[in-house]
Amino acid sequence: MINKKLLVGVLFSGLASFTQAKQIVCIFDPVGKSGDAFALAKDYALEAKKWGADIELRAYVDERIAAENLKVGHCDGAIISGLRGRQFNKYIGSLDAIGALTDMKTAILAYQILSKPHAAQTMINGPYEIAGLGTIGPAYLFVSDRNINTLAKAAGKKIGVFAYDEAQPRLVAQVGAQAVSVDVTTAGPKFNNHQIDIVPAPIVAYKPLELHKGLGEKGGIVKFPLTQISANFIIRKEKFPEGFGQKSREWVAGQLGRTFNIISKYEKEVPAKYWMNISAEEQVNYMKMMREARISLTKAGVYDPKMMSFLKKVRCKQNPNSFECALNDE
Repeated sequence: MINKKLLVGVLFSGLASFTQAKQIVCIFDPVGKSGDAFALAKDYALEAKKWGADIELRAYVDERIAAENLKVGHCDGAIISGLRGRQFNKYIGSLDAIGALTDMKTAILAYQILSKPHAAQTMINGPYEIAGLGTIGPAYLFVSDRNINTLAKAAGKKIGVFAYDEAQPRLVAQVGAQAVSVDVTTAGPKFNNHQIDIVPAPIVAYKPLELHKGLGEKGGIVKFPLTQISANFIIRKEKFPEGFGQKSREWVAGQLGRTFNIISKYEKEVPAKYWMNISAEEQVNYMKMMREARISLTKAGVYDPKMMSFLKKVRCKQNPNSFECALNDE
């Protein structure tokens, strides 16, 4: 006969070991533990205790390793860019599609809509769940020569591209430039040593990668975002309590104003002499080129068509007079 007291004791012991197990979350922050991403993660970990999680944070300066460790199970969760996160969820990873979200206000609106309960199923893909959508900020073109101020003048130039993002090499080919493969560790040195003429990067990379060295006296930053780079908090769903993902997404969405202020602070710290404004006509040229590339990449299976349709609706809600709102091919 089964001893009921023993059975209850075993059950409670098992439950206790489950609730006490730490969840290891790996955070990509180019500055490491002293960076803003890690600081936000520490606040998050405290909040997550209310939802039954006991999170241990680990900082990574190499995003690739953080993503790989999530894949092999060394991390129960990871905070990485949407570009790198696309492999875990194509729909959410398509948020970073070229030219799909070029201003912060529109990006925040899209992230907030997707963080609501009605979108919960889109956050799950196999064992993975997107437990938060944040922002790393706009991706700008850093150029070694301010004379590269139009798409036509980029022809023949060497542009750094992240090989794991299929969109970048195609876009470079479209303007007649030469793609040079880079990663987080080599993008800065290659630009600073003039091995490449142009590198796309978020403004938060300006200091850690010492991009002022590559800009020198002649260079500049084109003040027209190619996209908004999202930050994805991806978890292994079974490692976290039931209902954790939705609570997490809503909390992260509530912090978007805070991250917006952090990015604005970084932009203000860049010397004014580096910012390059381009004409309204050239902005339209950029938008049309990126739109063509986006449609082509969606047809090729790189981007999720449902996400492209959703993002167009968000853009046209913000700017109903845009030329694209009358078109039906996206």
